[in-house]
Amino acid sequence: MNPTVIKGNHHQDERGIIRFNNGFDVLGIKRVYLIENADVGFIRAWQGHQVEQRWFSPVKGVFKIKLIKIDHWDKPSPELPILEFTLYSENLDVLHVPPGFVTSIQASEDNSRLMVFADYQLGEIQDEYRFPKDYFKF
Repeated sequence: MNPTVIKGNHHQDERGIIRFNNGFDVLGIKRVYLIENADVGFIRAWQGHQVEQRWFSPVKGVFKIKLIKIDHWDKPSPELPILEFTLYSENLDVLHVPPGFVTSIQASEDNSRLMVFADYQLGEIQDEYRFPKDYFKF
């Protein structure tokens, strides 16, 4: 399974703006949390899951999210290809990250906020993998 962006949209009239994503099916979501990086220079990298999946949606601002599909969880190749997505809050787009990927998350605007959805409760399974920021060569 590959990462995909589930496109949202918005409608504006004299009453204001409604942002929506009618294609995002939340069935199976067990946990929600919000990420707000300290500043635009901070990169939250590399963390991921072999079993769990995540959905990312900026509720304010812009985020650059990089993904790497891991080949061997005990010692991944440091030269794996990197996929890059830029998500904007205007249309409530959602990036689906299937199991098997690690992520790098960086805000592109001050005060950006990223909503994260997970399909497992915290501590339900032991499936968190972290690698140093400079582990992967790109």
